[in-house]
Formats: sequence, C-alpha cells, structure tokens
Amino acid sequence: MEKIKVFLAEDHVLMREGTREFLEREEDIEVVGEAGDGEETVRLATQLRPDVAIIDIAMPKLNGIEATKRIKAQNPSTAILILTAYDDDQYIFAVLDAGAAGYLLKTVGSQELVDAVRAVHAGESVLHPAVARKVLDRLAARRPKPVDEEGIERLTKREMEVLKLAAKGLRNKEIAEELVLSVRTVQGHLSNIFGKMQVGSRTEAVIKALRKGWLGLEDIREESKPEAL
Repeated sequence: MEKIKVFLAEDHVLMREGTREFLEREEDIEVVGEAGDGEETVRLATQLRPDVAIIDIAMPKLNGIEATKRIKAQNPSTAILILTAYDDDQYIFAVLDAGAAGYLLKTVGSQELVDAVRAVHAGESVLHPAVARKVLDRLAARRPKPVDEEGIERLTKREMEVLKLAAKGLRNKEIAEELVLSVRTVQGHLSNIFGKMQVGSRTEAVIKALRKGWLGLEDIREESKPEAL
C-alpha cells in the first residue's frame, strides 16, 4: 500500500511531536519531514514534495499564508491543510486564496485530523464547520460575475457535472452514485479537472470556478454541507 506522505509545519515542538506520533500510527500515512518556521517549511516541502502539508498560520520568519503560496507555486499537487487556532476572516480567506485545500481549528480530535489528511489527499475539501459558514456567507455576498470563457472549454460536459456536484459538498462516493459512475472514475475526472484548472484540490477548483463565473451561487447552495466546499 502506497503511503500518504505528510509534512508537518508547526513552531510548537510538543504539538508537532504529538501530531507526528498519532499520524504515524496509521498504516497509510508516513510523516516525511517537519519544520518549525515558515522559511524552513517552504524549503523542505519544496524539496520533499509531500502529498499533504499540515501548516499552522502563525509561524516565525514566514507565516503560513505566504508559505502556502510559495509551496503551491513550486508544487501545485501538494495539498495544504491548515491547522490553526485562528478563525479570523482575514486568515481564512487569505490562506484559501493562497491555495489551501482545507482549514481546521486545533480544537479537532486526532481522528478528525487523520480523516482530513486522507480527504485532502483524495482531492476532497475539508473545512471546519465554522470556517465553511464564513466562506459560504462571503461568497453569497458577492455579486455574480460574468463568465470568463478562457479555459472553460477545456472542461468536458461530464467534468463540469462532477465539478458542480463537488461544489455542492458531495464526497467522491456520493458523486459516483449521483452520476452512476465508479469512485475511481470520479477520481479520474477530478484529477483531470485539477490539471486543466492548475489547482490541487476541489476547494481551489470551486473558488476559482466561482471567480471565473463558471459556477453560480445556486451551484453551491442547494446541497452544500457545512463541512465541505
């Protein structure tokens, strides 16, 4: 079984060691590196190219927002999972704009974090319920944008169907059931979507599609769940 390669970025040593310990109890997860400041995070994550990087926002030398931006620029396929004590709007939207796939608060349990690592690795979005509500409220307050035609023609009709269902918060299995496809086929479509849109997660894909006018607010409202985007 191929393990999920995880990188940890956290300046509190005790927190970092504890996180590493419970993650490595999982047979499908391997912690390949860790760092205590933002500059080291960017350097090592760029070098190690992990599948998932768990990053705190408040770090010395370089904050998690800028670190996320630089890592995604170097390796778009690395999924960034923010784990922080902050739920301020300014941090949430800045780090999602930078390319984070998930945003969790440090109040989550160890199993929730393990599940989140697996989810973002599978291309799914993971947002703490309080964070997801803020994101949806912010999107709802924006005026609809005219459709940016550049790039949308690259997505097939089926890929747009998958993207719209992902925007509603459906998991891969639920999308497969809705479209009468296998989960593997859905994962393949998502991989194609991410490649064509040059993103690394459904969170990035949905936000980018909303900004380009490819999706409207009606596409995320009907079935959207508080934990997903």
